[in-house]
Amino acid sequence: MGTDSIRHPLTRTLLVLTLTTGLIDAACYLGLGRVFAANMTGNVVLLGFGIAGSGGLPVVAPLVSLAAFLAGAVVGGRMGVRPAAKEARLSRAMLIEVGLIALATLLAVAVDITPDHFSGDLVIGLLAFAMGMRNATVRGLKVTDLSTTVLTMTLTGLAADSQLAGGRGTGNWRRSAAVWSMLAGAVIGALLLKADLALVLLAAAVLALATWLVFIPAAIGAAD
Repeated sequence: MGTDSIRHPLTRTLLVLTLTTGLIDAACYLGLGRVFAANMTGNVVLLGFGIAGSGGLPVVAPLVSLAAFLAGAVVGGRMGVRPAAKEARLSRAMLIEVGLIALATLLAVAVDITPDHFSGDLVIGLLAFAMGMRNATVRGLKVTDLSTTVLTMTLTGLAADSQLAGGRGTGNWRRSAAVWSMLAGAVIGALLLKADLALVLLAAAVLALATWLVFIPAAIGAAD
């Protein structure tokens, strides 16, 4: 059973992480001033709008997110240089991600997080760093169309490889599951945010912890 199947342990791991991404970007965009922690394409576009002074969009927050994401990706890339199984590298990266999201959650509980202020930018930075590190680590796994942080190529593959386009539709169940996972995360995050930002971050932290404790060990076992 390959990673084209949604029953593969590694595929399930990445789908849960995609769900987590929906939660985190809901927290950032809706709760921290219209900025993303995972979707850097969106941040570049929003930064351009902000520089142009359109729609009252921020400039500092996207810059913080971009810088933190790149720093996280550098760390993730450095971790990939060390000789270790791909799943083991993912496990190490997830342990750090759990810690960063947990720290962001504690800050949201202890401090009044305000968008466009240091407190908001700090939480954005922690989450974007975690997403950058994860993105670099998942990239090394080379599971097609499952980056866990963006869906552009996933949706492209879903359409371009479909029977309607003359393809065989291989892997489309997995791609569809990725889309639904992020959508579900965004919906859940938006609903939880109506109560409290800390609830969204707590849900993301719990999912990340469950991934590290349950799903990644299953993926490592399948690889062995």
